[in-house]
Amino acid sequence: MIIQAIFKINPDAKVTVVGDNIDTCEITWHDGTTPISKDDIRAQLPSALSVALDDIRIQRNGLIAETDYLALSDQTLSSDMTTYRQALRDITNGVTTVEQANNITWPTKP
Repeated sequence: MIIQAIFKINPDAKVTVVGDNIDTCEITWHDGTTPISKDDIRAQLPSALSVALDDIRIQRNGLIAETDYLALSDQTLSSDMTTYRQALRDITNGVTTVEQANNITWPTKP
C-alpha cells in the first residue's frame, strides 16, 4: 500500500520500499526522484475502515454473483432471494468504524 500511496503523489517515482509499516519501512529513492515525506505518504494511505469495507464488498460481490443466475429474465426470483440479495447490497450501509466492519452479520442465504 505504501508504493500505491507514493504513486498517487508521483506516478513516475522510482522507489524501493522495504517493509509494510510507514513508520518503520525503508524507502530508497532512485534516478533523481524527489523524496516524498513519510507524512505526505501516510496521508495517501487508505484508512483501516476503507480497507475493511473493501474486504466486505469483495466478499459481498462474490455472494451476489453466486445467485445471479436466479435473477435472469427466464427465472422467477423468490421474495426470500430478493430480500437476501438486497441485504447483501446494503451490507455496508451505516458501517462507520472498523469494529462495526469486523462484526458484520451476514444475511442467511435462503
